[in-house]
Amino acid sequence: MTEKEREQVALFRHGLIAPLLNGQVDPKDYLDGLAGKVHSIPHYGERKIAAKTVKEWQLNYRRNGFEALKPKRRGDRGSSRRLSPEDQDHILEERKKVLHMPVSVFYEQLIKSGEIKETQISYSTINRLLKKHNLAGRQIIAIPERKRFAHEKVNVLWQADLSHGPYVPIGGKKKKTFLIAYIDDCSRLVPYAQFFPSEKFDGLRVTTKEALLRRGKPTIIYADNGKIYRSETLQYACAQLGITLAHTAPYDPQSKGKIERFFKTVQTRFYPLLQADPTDSLEELNERFWHWLEEDYHRRVHASLEGRTPLEVYHEQLDQLTFLEDSSILDTIFLKREHRKVKADGTITLNKQLYEVPSRFIGTSIDVRLDENGVYIFEEDRKVAEAKLVSMKDNAHAKRVRSPFIKANHQEEEGIDHV
Repeated sequence: MTEKEREQVALFRHGLIAPLLNGQVDPKDYLDGLAGKVHSIPHYGERKIAAKTVKEWQLNYRRNGFEALKPKRRGDRGSSRRLSPEDQDHILEERKKVLHMPVSVFYEQLIKSGEIKETQISYSTINRLLKKHNLAGRQIIAIPERKRFAHEKVNVLWQADLSHGPYVPIGGKKKKTFLIAYIDDCSRLVPYAQFFPSEKFDGLRVTTKEALLRRGKPTIIYADNGKIYRSETLQYACAQLGITLAHTAPYDPQSKGKIERFFKTVQTRFYPLLQADPTDSLEELNERFWHWLEEDYHRRVHASLEGRTPLEVYHEQLDQLTFLEDSSILDTIFLKREHRKVKADGTITLNKQLYEVPSRFIGTSIDVRLDENGVYIFEEDRKVAEAKLVSMKDNAHAKRVRSPFIKANHQEEEGIDHV
């Protein structure tokens, strides 16, 4: 089993014990509910899990943290063929276009169009996927039961999402922006939000780190199934921090009503200010947005808060908030993780680029973590070195250290009498 697979298994186990760790459920009822259920476990496939096993995972996590949830190291027996998250999303989107089509016919069309190969993905795999997301059989048009809710305490649940923002000048051209934000379910306070020039994970990393530093740690983060919210990096970070990462059902944005309502408020109260006085840069857009957020939104009476403002409700419970004991952990847990084997010339390939690493790693498999600022090498969850982009030009002129073996051999040859 590879290190990546070990981490995926650990993330699955953490997701299963998270409700127990955070007191969301009655332990007995929760464990009884798990009995008999079949779970799709990374690497292992579909299996049932005993309550005793879940209790052991919970105990191991409390004693030794996330690392204790990883399977013990052993020889890799090979990985089974599965649909990647991206493939699943694509198939679900295609299915939504032809809901009238029987699943068997839909499966045949996927093979015919080259979307999947019959030898790799079976009909049962596709059928299970569609059933899981309520896109198979007669119940595909069923409307989920929905009830309004609000948590009584601050930082129990943060809703997360992104919204399309205005166009602003970036690099001499008008470019679209994206607003990534969190909102506290109880107080309606926004822990942090910011406009970015793309929908990539880098923006979510910044937003999450700032939110945790400024407003404390939530018990649950509730997001949709977008790519950045389903990333292993976010899953791992939440597991390390003891935060439950929960996702909405596919195609169900209404379940995140509070964050959707906040975005509507931004559209009706903040964007008109930009129309009257356009911004000249992304930096100016964010500065004006943050000022509006603190001076207008947070201090305005909210209809569902019984005549109080989001800031007042938040401040009423300051003594109940949990802040990070060591904020420096945020510098490493949000790094993207990769595993690479170092070549004989001391290099690795990442994102189609060549990086140099210290020579002591040659021939070994290393834990590589990266962000927009650099590429780092970790051992036992600790940064030990940094990888550098290979410069062919600089290497061509670099001074080589003469091998001591060559020198020794040369001296021996000088001492030989040639006849």
